[in-house]
Amino acid sequence: MNASAYPDATNAVTLVARAPERFDFEAIGTSWQIETPAGSPLPEPLRRAVAERIERFDAAYSRFRAGSLLASLARAPGSVEFPEDSLALFDLYDRLVRATSGAVDPLIGRSLELLGYDAAYSLTPSQPTPLEQRVQDERGRASWFTDIDRDGRVVSSTRPVVIDVGAAGKGYLVDLVSALLVEHGLTEFVVDASGDLRHQGPADATPVRIGLEHPLQPGKAIGVATLANASLCASASNRRAWGDGHHHILDARTGSPAREVIATWVVAADTALADGLATALFFTGAHELAKTFHFSYVRMYADGRAERSRDFPGELFS
Repeated sequence: MNASAYPDATNAVTLVARAPERFDFEAIGTSWQIETPAGSPLPEPLRRAVAERIERFDAAYSRFRAGSLLASLARAPGSVEFPEDSLALFDLYDRLVRATSGAVDPLIGRSLELLGYDAAYSLTPSQPTPLEQRVQDERGRASWFTDIDRDGRVVSSTRPVVIDVGAAGKGYLVDLVSALLVEHGLTEFVVDASGDLRHQGPADATPVRIGLEHPLQPGKAIGVATLANASLCASASNRRAWGDGHHHILDARTGSPAREVIATWVVAADTALADGLATALFFTGAHELAKTFHFSYVRMYADGRAERSRDFPGELFS
């Protein structure tokens, strides 16, 4: 099994209604579908263009690829110039780190590795090296604003760091793929990257209905969302879980997995934001996040309670 480079990958969203034409493929360790209206399958050249766009993104931002741009910062401190698309992605992380008081931080990568969510997908927890432990004792955990200096596309680190863009990266890639489809003249489609989903259509397009899958009972929905010209992202702690309570959604301030919240769904104007906030809601109150971002949400707790914002486009079942 290949590990996803973007660990919020989850199947916690189930489409209720499917478009007649579907292009299914695997990318960045997870399943994707691009759905288009009946009689309008995705042309083969555009399919290749989508695959090439995803490959370029993964080559820059995957912490699982030894030759990626991120990997060079993990080997030694230094400076790396990222592609133009990094500006919006890293700007979003600036805002997420501030809004969550550091709970969502792209320097969570090394903590994920130590829990076993590493390039080999070992799922075997380990201990930091003596040097790592000494640096952490002296300087604290690596964090975005203390160990990274960013000048536009150029990212510099003061010590080796493992950057993981999983909190928002897959959603951002959905946005990039969606933009590519629009550039090629498509006006109506759904891009679904295993729970990170973007609907695009005319102003009067028929919304898609999306089931909110129960995180502990696969195949059972706790509610439904109605989506039109917006993005919905889901995150659930049970989808990448192993060992004694380990999973991929970590509080960057402590390196510990989230416990109180077990699933979130967020609707926002773009998929990167919905993806990042789906992680942020595991650690930060919605009222705090609303001071910075515009979104609607559903959140489910470990004791079975579920809450939704008043403007969430859908309903929860009793």
